[in-house]
This record gives sequence, structure tokens and C-alpha cells, in this order.
Amino acid sequence: MSSHQFPTTGHDHCPFMPVFGAPAVMFERGLGTELWDVNGKRYLDFLSGIAVVSLGHSNPVIADAVTKQINTLSHVSNFFANPAATKAAVDINELLFEASGERGQVFLCNSGAEANEVAIKLARKFGGRGRFGVVSALGSFHGRTLAALAATGQPTKHEPFQPMPEGFRHVPFGDLASLESAIDPSVAAVLIETVQGEGGVIPAATEYLRGIRRICDERGLLMMIDEVQTGFARTGQWFGFQHAGIAPDVVTMAKGIGNGFPVGAAWARREVAAVFQPGDHGSTYSGTALAGAAISAVIAEMRRIDAPKLAHDKGEYLARKLTDVDGVVTVRGQGLLRAAELGPGRDAKAVFTALLERGLVTNAVNATSLRLAPPITTSIEHIDEAVAIIAGVLAEGVGT
Repeated sequence: MSSHQFPTTGHDHCPFMPVFGAPAVMFERGLGTELWDVNGKRYLDFLSGIAVVSLGHSNPVIADAVTKQINTLSHVSNFFANPAATKAAVDINELLFEASGERGQVFLCNSGAEANEVAIKLARKFGGRGRFGVVSALGSFHGRTLAALAATGQPTKHEPFQPMPEGFRHVPFGDLASLESAIDPSVAAVLIETVQGEGGVIPAATEYLRGIRRICDERGLLMMIDEVQTGFARTGQWFGFQHAGIAPDVVTMAKGIGNGFPVGAAWARREVAAVFQPGDHGSTYSGTALAGAAISAVIAEMRRIDAPKLAHDKGEYLARKLTDVDGVVTVRGQGLLRAAELGPGRDAKAVFTALLERGLVTNAVNATSLRLAPPITTSIEHIDEAVAIIAGVLAEGVGT
């Protein structure tokens, strides 16, 4: 990022810890699918804060709900209840009942990593002494806190922080036999994504997910599904597991649940949630009125616009348009969570950089693939504009 974009007055160094690398752009405002940087340059946002701003930037419905709530009540601690958080929990439970046919209970938190921490602790409490193992997939991503990172199937991310917490094992994604062979009497749960987002936007096969459900039923294990990136209509269903027609025991969620407001949640079937007792878990910011207002506003607005259908229809359109672009080998994903595979010999990071320079925000999710996750509210015109930018950059031979 150029120095004139970064406010350095009064500072002799960057005020942030160096965990994200140097930012390429400083954005100062957004509206719908559009962003503007501090120099007034316009961009199309086809990443949505990594599948977060699913209802678009500065969505007036969400902004109004949060503004009204902060002018009424923001937080009172978990010694007391508040109407906004209570409504949010009821709304989440209703969504999960519609999706799974199961009644459950919710823990509200601040992020996807925290939601997965809840799931991991729930699995250990459910399993009991000596039964604490969690099996997850290679290539998965479940968060950056130590337990969530240990569940993440990316060993290079573990190395700087060894020794990692015990009780986690990883098997190849999509390989049901390997998963089954990894289960012994110490295992309490399987934690899986229906689409590996950070792993390259790789959907799980229906039979794989159904096989995991069968194994968990046979072995008395919890099937815990990480819907942090896939949940809240992103894949064309309210939750990714619906594509396989299964009912999980635990679901973790965040990102799209707040449309940019930092909030996450873990849901579990009632009989599973019942293993928790007062003091087993907690968070100062669990169930703030502000977060509750954001969640309920998002769910209500997504219901109003039929967000799952929009994500499905626009996702199919985006995939068709991308498939026709010279230089795109394949397109994978579901709904409006897609990856354009550029093939060996093409540097996705170089392509991402060129796209950004031309005003399109994407993400090089791996060495040869671009991730696209625009707002569900994006227009066909914006999709056409974005695809035209991609086609132009690839036609120039960028990244070869």
C-alpha cells in the first residue's frame, strides 16, 4: 500500500501487529457490491470480507437495526437476559430446525474460531474422560485459537506454535475409509466443512457427508459441521449440510450471520447441549444486545429476499460466465462461494494483484485458484462487469 494511503502522522511504525502482511489498499466506504478507497477509486467487492458482507456493504436494514439497538441497550453481561439476544437465539434455532428437523440450543460468541472452540469443548464434555479426540480433514480451516488451529488440517500453520493441544487427528478430505480408520475409542467427534473454503473452495461429496453421518451414528460420535464460511445462504441453501440431506449434531457459524458485525454462534441438539453446566463455558461478549440485533436483522432480511435462492441462481450464472472465460480451466463451489481454477503454470496471486489494480477484489485462495464470494445481493450487471475484468486480465497473460 502506498504511504499516502496510510495515516502515519505521529507514528514512526505501523500500529498493527505484523500478522496480515502489508495491506494493498485502504478502503474507506462501501455500498452494496461497491467499495471506494481513500483516493476515491471504485472497486467491485467479489470477496465480501471473505463471505461476511452477504447483504452488501452499508445495508440500510442492518445499519438501522444496529443503530436503534445501540441507542437503546448494548450490553448487560450474562448475569442478565436481554430481548435482542434472546430473539437472535430463537431465530437461529428456528433456522436450524427448518434445516435439520432438530431442536437445539445456541451459544453466541464473537467469531468462527470461538464457535469452534465451543464445539470442541462440547465434544470433550459429551465424550467424557478418556474420550476427547476430534477427527478433521487435511486442508480444513477452523480458526486461529490454539484448539481451533489444532483441528485445522494444515500442518505448516501448526509449526510455529508447537506443541499443539492433544487430541486432534487429520485425514484426507473426501476419503471415508481413512476417516473411519482414524476412529478409536478415544474419539468423541468428527469436525468437517461442507466446502473447504480456505482449502481451495472444495465441496464435499454428498455421499461423503452421508457416510460421516452414518459412521457417527454407528460409533456414538458427534457430527460437528463448520458452517462458518458456508452458512447463511452462501451455498444456495441456508446451510451447506442441507445439500446432503443430513442432520448434524453441532453446527458452528459466523461470517454472514452478522453482515460485518463481529459475531459467531455454536448450535447443538438439545440433548448434546445439555452436557454443558453453568461455568463450563462463557464469554463476556456472549449474547450482547447489539450482536443479537444484527443477527435477527440479517435473518429477517435474508428471509425477505429469499437469500438461498438468490445465491443459487446468481452462483450458477457466475459459474457459467466464468467457465466461458479463456484461461479458466474449471469452476468449482456452490452458490456464491466459487473458485476459478486457472490451471498449472498460472500464478493466481499475480492475477489477484492485477485484478485489484483494475478495481476487482478477489482472493488467491491457493497457488492456481481465485476465490469469488460476492454479496448475495450483487447484481447480474456487477457479475458481468467482474467477469469481463477477469477475462481481460487473463487475456493479457498475467501470471504466466
